Amino acid sequence: MATMLYSATMSLDGFIAGPGGDMSWLTEYLGPNPDADGLVGDIGALLVGNRTFRGDDPNRGTPKEGAFGGAWSGPQIVLTHDVPAAPVPGVTFVTDLGAAVEAARAAAGDRYVNVLGADVAAQCLDAGLLDEIFVCVAPVMLGDGVRLFSRPAGARVRLERTCVSHVPHATNIRLRVLR
Repeated sequence: MATMLYSATMSLDGFIAGPGGDMSWLTEYLGPNPDADGLVGDIGALLVGNRTFRGDDPNRGTPKEGAFGGAWSGPQIVLTHDVPAAPVPGVTFVTDLGAAVEAARAAAGDRYVNVLGADVAAQCLDAGLLDEIFVCVAPVMLGDGVRLFSRPAGARVRLERTCVSHVPHATNIRLRVLR
């Protein structure tokens, strides 16, 4: 069964996107990252939130547009209440978290389902479905925006650090969600 992994690049103060979902801040913190680059080949499917799917790609209009700087392609499951009228090649739109996770796991096989989007990741965490977290911490503070996780009055989540590494533009942290 596929492992559910949430991955993101985050500012030191906990934001994965700036105000209004702005991702332009990210471009100067992207670059060779052996841990992140090595993960791409292990991903079998993406489970993506609607804001992330329709959002701001810092590489839009370049050869690096798309997931993981254009290095990944494959099935995408988008969790949304706003299913588009016209189909999008390679993308399945689902309105229910359980059905979205089931579809993503089936598409991923024994590889990772990579969760993209803070809201979908939080829903997976709350439902006990998230297995791992991989976060690249960029040396910047944004001050506002979309948090990696936002759980007002939420319960504590226990994590086990499995790996820490660094490159000049980020510190990588891999964690296992403890149940």
